[in-house]
Amino acid sequence: MSTPTPHIGAKLGDIAKTVIMAGDPLRAKMMAERYLENPVCVNTVRNMFCFTGTYKGQRISVMGHGMGIPSIGIYSYELFHFYEVETIIRVGSCGARQDYVHIGDLVIAMGACTDSHYADQYDLPGTYAPIATFDLVRKAVDAAEHFGYTYHVGNVFSADVFYSEDPRKGNWTKMGVLADEMEAPALYMNAARARKQALCICTVSDHILTGEQTTAEERQNTFTKMMDVAFSVVEQINH
Repeated sequence: MSTPTPHIGAKLGDIAKTVIMAGDPLRAKMMAERYLENPVCVNTVRNMFCFTGTYKGQRISVMGHGMGIPSIGIYSYELFHFYEVETIIRVGSCGARQDYVHIGDLVIAMGACTDSHYADQYDLPGTYAPIATFDLVRKAVDAAEHFGYTYHVGNVFSADVFYSEDPRKGNWTKMGVLADEMEAPALYMNAARARKQALCICTVSDHILTGEQTTAEERQNTFTKMMDVAFSVVEQINH
């Protein structure tokens, strides 16, 4: 397929080899304004904003990916396969599942459990375990420690359903899963299939055990620690 694609209006070359993505396109816009030098908007299709600029001299793009596995599955697939993107780092919110994980902590998703059937397309004779690129995990840990941010590394659970009536979801907590989010498995599987790199870094926005939660405005505008880490990872990649 040539560019533009059905979902991205940019032309080949408009988007950098490294992309930091967020579910909320307004969070992508905020990252462009906060971190990028000379950002240029290269996509507005479906208001899924994408901006390309430089960060400390390195060319980088930031883009929204929407909510859920199907949405990030589409955007990351097109970026990897049609825009020659090599690395995607997702930053987003998550709900904590462990009592030692707190509001505002970072969760670096080394693996992503899921109830999605996204992997069925690959016709694998077993259960596939979607994982992040280890080099990106290591760089994210180094960055979090450099900044002095509280972080946790491990499994997340990524559901197809946000408002679930399934009480068995609690079993993920017993298996040591750190938090819930909704996108990492599709990103990790698309990266694996395309032989590319991927990582998901989340900020805890609510707590499944305690009921604590943040506002939509706080999630959009104040979750900058994960962004600091993501941009630091990009800086390390390019050096």
